[in-house]
Amino acid sequence: MNWYPIGDISDIPLLGARCVKTPQMKIAVFRTDEHEVHAIENRCPHKGGPLSEGIVHGTSVTCPLHNWVISLETGRALGADEGEVRVIPIRNEDGKLFIALENVMLEAAE
Repeated sequence: MNWYPIGDISDIPLLGARCVKTPQMKIAVFRTDEHEVHAIENRCPHKGGPLSEGIVHGTSVTCPLHNWVISLETGRALGADEGEVRVIPIRNEDGKLFIALENVMLEAAE
């Protein structure tokens, strides 16, 4: 697995996110109120809404378009909704963040 640097944990506000673009997809990187970081595909499984613009609560994010709640740990929709997004491995090394992607080069981050 190839690990790519994407910045520092301080680049992401508590209960916030940032978006990283790759040729295959956009990845939303979240920071919880416990300073945990999670990375998932930046599209809601319902209608493709930008999860990085959603509201983070606990280890979940609520899609800004139709209020679907997505687990940051599993990528699965919670409650009665069904669907899931890809979870991307992420590593925090002394505040430096890395995501794991196979054969992917990162583009400019938003």
